[in-house]
Amino acid sequence: MKKVIFYLSLLVWTILFIYPFLWMLSATIRPEQEIGGFNIIPSQITFESYAQVFAKIPIVRAFFNSLFVALTVTTGTLFLCSMIGYAIGRLQFLGRDIIFYLVLITMMLPLQIILIPLYILMVKLSWVNSYYSLIVPWTVSAIAIVMLRQYFQSIPRALIDAARIDGCSELRIIFHIVWPISVPALITVGIITFMTTWNEVLWPLIVIREHNLMTMPQLVTIFAVGGQAESLLGVQLAAATLLALPVIIAYTFFQKYFIESMATSGLK
Repeated sequence: MKKVIFYLSLLVWTILFIYPFLWMLSATIRPEQEIGGFNIIPSQITFESYAQVFAKIPIVRAFFNSLFVALTVTTGTLFLCSMIGYAIGRLQFLGRDIIFYLVLITMMLPLQIILIPLYILMVKLSWVNSYYSLIVPWTVSAIAIVMLRQYFQSIPRALIDAARIDGCSELRIIFHIVWPISVPALITVGIITFMTTWNEVLWPLIVIREHNLMTMPQLVTIFAVGGQAESLLGVQLAAATLLALPVIIAYTFFQKYFIESMATSGLK
């Protein structure tokens, strides 16, 4: 009886959690006049909302902009943060703990504090309205450094010492020894970085003005708030669905490694 009650409770909470997403998907494929009720089964299926999104804004160009920026930031984060995490976690040098504490302190600072000085830096470098401003400032992440450091510390020291005895440099140890046995942690950092970069809207709104450089969240926000959607709820929800779809697909394929890394590293 306890198990029955437990699983019934889980089922109820699952339905409550997933219902808004199902309602959003349903609203995008039904006529505008039918949107507003609690029913998620449309009486008539139409893709007019999606057609209007593609007709009103360059959503395809924005999609490839977001994909390019997110993949580039993710790749840079994996390479740079794995080297930093390895150095802080496995190497002995003066000031190592101080550097680690400074990394932890940066995690406590809200993003809004650094936006103004970061924007001034972008202006000084003439990177406003360019991909550089969307990519370079975010290729090093404190949470990525901490997660990779925690995972690297679980690797047996004897394995790393054996690689050094065989003549491997520290970079070769990272990419040929540590990386192959740290796949769950790398995929987790990759998913978190990709999702964070893909969903970022505040920073692109500050540094990007040209439509052909806008990311998908930025363009969808301007589309929904700026009046281009003409207060059509179905069109706004269709744009939001297109925005959320890549992240959902990525997490669906890699959730096994995501959960495995969280359990192994001890981080929530």
